[in-house]
Amino acid sequence: MFSGLLGWLSSEQGMMALLVDNWQLGCGLIALVVFLETGLVMLPFLPGDSMLFAAGAFLGVAGLSPLLPVMLITAAAIAGDATNYAIGRSPLGQQIVRRGWVKPAHLAKTRRYFDRFGGPTVSIGRFLPVLRSAAPFLAGLSGMDTRRFALFNCLGAVLWCGSLMVGGYWLGSIGWIQHHLGLLSVGMAPTTSLVLLAAPLLMRGLKRR
Repeated sequence: MFSGLLGWLSSEQGMMALLVDNWQLGCGLIALVVFLETGLVMLPFLPGDSMLFAAGAFLGVAGLSPLLPVMLITAAAIAGDATNYAIGRSPLGQQIVRRGWVKPAHLAKTRRYFDRFGGPTVSIGRFLPVLRSAAPFLAGLSGMDTRRFALFNCLGAVLWCGSLMVGGYWLGSIGWIQHHLGLLSVGMAPTTSLVLLAAPLLMRGLKRR
């Protein structure tokens, strides 16, 4: 059963078949996977990006409104990051510090980093698989302000789920894209993150000029 679940998670075809059979159940399972990927730092291998894009493509081909699925999966992404953040702030996270698994000097650097760049890291980190799982945990471990984290958590979830699912929805009717969902979804998230990372630098350069 576990191997079958892993096979479904790694196969856009399997997921699309499930969506065709029961799209409500398929979207619910995608929301669960997104929650697990973002909520547990031990599960960064789950293919959230490809699933979001493929789900949006299916909704577009089927002529279904993406509004409710996007809202459901975005809520799951927000809840996942909030859970991961809470684990970092919990006694379990502090136990990691006390046991010396994280060196005090490294923790101090992490806290300084999140004091300065914690917000953008949480938001833009959504588009990078490993960082997507690690950023909220490190934010909690470093003591990032709860309200600030919540703001950028919601912003990142809306951008991540919205861009990939809506992008898949509008582009999914193109035949070439239907046959290359995996390739396109793998390349889309890093490209989007690079654009988001480069935008502030470009704006700063223009301001200086």
